[in-house]
Amino acid sequence: MQEINEENQLILGIDDAGRGPLIGPMALAGCLIPKSLEKEFKELGVRDSKTLTDKKREFLADEIRKKAISYHVTLSFPDKIDEGIKRGTNLNKIEAMEAAEIINKLTENINEPVSIIIDCPSPNREAWRNQVIKYVHFMDNLNIVCEHKADRDYVACSAASILAKSQREKEVAKIKEKIGKDFGSGYTSDPMTIEFMKAHSKEFKNDGLFRKSWSTFQNHKKENEQKKLLDY
Repeated sequence: MQEINEENQLILGIDDAGRGPLIGPMALAGCLIPKSLEKEFKELGVRDSKTLTDKKREFLADEIRKKAISYHVTLSFPDKIDEGIKRGTNLNKIEAMEAAEIINKLTENINEPVSIIIDCPSPNREAWRNQVIKYVHFMDNLNIVCEHKADRDYVACSAASILAKSQREKEVAKIKEKIGKDFGSGYTSDPMTIEFMKAHSKEFKNDGLFRKSWSTFQNHKKENEQKKLLDY
């Protein structure tokens, strides 16, 4: 864990939510704060979003949006993820490109030094950091570090994780309202999500609802094809 000492130092934390679900987007958030805000955020209870109740998360998300210097959230919906994978672009590369987009947007008018801490989705932190840097426009005043468990260890990343999770949950709620059906969390570990896929995969297969490149969907598709052959 890298120490950031100067009270006025700008820190940009970046973290994702929804890398693994079958339904709904992956959200990646960046939250730019001065180091002096860390103490206040900690006292509010800002920490890894996975450890928070929905109510607490949404309260903190509102506070973060009000108090941060700036923030930005990108969304990668199933069609984008599937198309990328079809072209040979895996999820790590998609996330690297999205992380660079956030860095470019939130630092474009800043000339002073910025410490950027990214929660790394890859086992190889240095290789993934180099992938991010390829898409960053200007590096002169930026110090980019990729860490595992950064959403736990760095307040700015905790804040980003809350913003990412909050936005993903909003998008999931929109999808449910649009289709008029509840599919649970959208994660493959959720029995309600799996039952929904089994019942409605054909109905919604062209609506950008499912990540059709996921093995869960592919295996279900193969099972259905095999059943048809047996029935025939």
